[in-house]
Amino acid sequence: MRRDCQRLLDIIDALNWVAKAVEGRTEDQFTSDEMLRYAVARQLIIVGEAAARLSPELIQKHPSIPWADIVGLRNILVHEYFGVHWPLVWQTVCDDVPLLLEQVREIFRLEFPE
Repeated sequence: MRRDCQRLLDIIDALNWVAKAVEGRTEDQFTSDEMLRYAVARQLIIVGEAAARLSPELIQKHPSIPWADIVGLRNILVHEYFGVHWPLVWQTVCDDVPLLLEQVREIFRLEFPE
């Protein structure tokens, strides 16, 4: 069974991947590149899956993170596959991924200082 430490690292790795994949790209480039869209979606699904499996204790210790929204995005990407609104995903990637990455890195440093 994966522990919080590993799940946080999964989140960090996936968010890093997303940030690198879209670096220097425009929304038009993102929305017109099917492979990039689906690869980013896959990484965001990983983030949501890992967040859904974090311990309740860790989630309660860090209420400033919108854990439910992260899991909710995962659910949309998985279950509403043909109804994904890609401009909204792009906005999430641009506005939320960098902040979330820093927040999760800080949580990791606080929780697992070794």
